[in-house]
Amino acid sequence: MNLSPPGTRFAEVIGDPIAQSKSPAIHTFWLEKLGIAARYDRCLVLSHELADYLARRRTNDDWRGCNVTMPHKQTIIPMLDRLDPLATRIGAVNTVIGEADGTLSGFNTDALGFLEPLRERLGKPHLFRMARVLGTGGAARAIVAALAAEGFVIVLAGRDPEKARALLEELAPGPDHHAVDIRHFAEPTDFAFDDRAGCLDLVVNASPLGMTGQPSLDLDFSHVPPASVVYDIVTSPLETPLLRQARDSGLETVDGLSMLIGQAAVAFELFFGQSPPRDSDAELREILLK
Repeated sequence: MNLSPPGTRFAEVIGDPIAQSKSPAIHTFWLEKLGIAARYDRCLVLSHELADYLARRRTNDDWRGCNVTMPHKQTIIPMLDRLDPLATRIGAVNTVIGEADGTLSGFNTDALGFLEPLRERLGKPHLFRMARVLGTGGAARAIVAALAAEGFVIVLAGRDPEKARALLEELAPGPDHHAVDIRHFAEPTDFAFDDRAGCLDLVVNASPLGMTGQPSLDLDFSHVPPASVVYDIVTSPLETPLLRQARDSGLETVDGLSMLIGQAAVAFELFFGQSPPRDSDAELREILLK
């Protein structure tokens, strides 16, 4: 449903469910900071309604586009007219832009958003980079593609190891990567990790496990190498048990708001033609935590 009055530019986030989305708060904050006369709404779109939704939005001159969340990131692709090369490579779309000629262009801003809080580390040389990624959904696709491009060896864990293997073969082909059953990480290990200075290890929860209303993530911390960065893309709750245990273990952590704000910043510029005021991120985080 379009909540904006006629003549007002607007973008929105679509999905099912959608009430929990923090995207409206993020984009509204930036619009107000910049004094842009536009709105950002949320719209519940069921799977069988997706084609009709896009058909209606094509003819709405005020609509700038939408962010796309579960469960539409892959099913929306054949309904679009054009795909950005990165979205094509990832095979998932999280941002749709309505062009002036009525065509719909698909983008993926998740990969850039995921990497943003890691950029300082990634700008340094490393002896070895390894990422343990848990999850094989739409967000995981973007994360795997992003990490592969940054030279990581990836261990991808899912409930269906064959799905994980197929995802790696598609997005990170090569013999170095490994697919495992996610239950592998629930049992203790005595693996001797490489703890040399100059190694970069990531542990990433790219699944909904640990999210409010979802089962918890079962991860035995004997699988987490020394000096790892532990990254959880879950945003509700922001303080997940995974991040709490990582901090208690003295490890650096990255929370889900980092990726959410990072990917939103790229989408905001696509929607409204201006960069958001990132010097206000601390204030924005306070709003999102209320």
